[in-house]
Amino acid sequence: MATVTVTYYLEVISSWCHWAEPAWADLKTRYAGRVQFEWKIALMNPGDFPVSRTQCEWFYRRSGTIMRSPYMLNPGWFEPERNGVYEAPSLVAEAGRDFGFSDDRLRLALSGAANREGRKIGAMAESVAVAAATTGLNPAELRSRAESGEVRERVDASTAEFHSHQITQRPAFVVTDVIGDKAVFSGLVRAEPVAAAIEAMLADSAAYATHAAHFGPPPEA
Repeated sequence: MATVTVTYYLEVISSWCHWAEPAWADLKTRYAGRVQFEWKIALMNPGDFPVSRTQCEWFYRRSGTIMRSPYMLNPGWFEPERNGVYEAPSLVAEAGRDFGFSDDRLRLALSGAANREGRKIGAMAESVAVAAATTGLNPAELRSRAESGEVRERVDASTAEFHSHQITQRPAFVVTDVIGDKAVFSGLVRAEPVAAAIEAMLADSAAYATHAAHFGPPPEA
């Protein structure tokens, strides 16, 4: 059983979550079989989104140069009439869990459709079309699930859980272990600091297990 868990809080359409995906993939490969990895939706507030396509392009140029990216993200997904409400892709990604897609495939397809292709996945129909093409799922069944109260409750709960860590930036990585330690990384997109926390927690958890094997539980008095 894994003694360390890494929880990745994300907004599907977030550009910084897009930039964090290589780090997430690296960590999952590096610690496969030793660490439990899970992702959870943390919806952004409407005010967190760009207010114009021009502003979105400015943000993309900034993040793209910071990440030394050979490509610029595509702002074509932006729709001013939505007033910062882009919940559809996150709801569809969460709904995918109920059809066996709890891994990264579906949400990465949605993220790529927005951030690389500029598709307007703020519309539920477009998000469902992207997801169905990727997974082969029935579009009507997927949409029904994405619009269900149960999926909405799960997304609201995971978003509240994100805020309970007293953080505001996505991506966020929360690393915990079986002995009660917790490390929170909010807004970082590189693997190295998270890996350092994982290494420390693996070592400490192993040390506690060794001690328990030699001395058992602590005395009651």
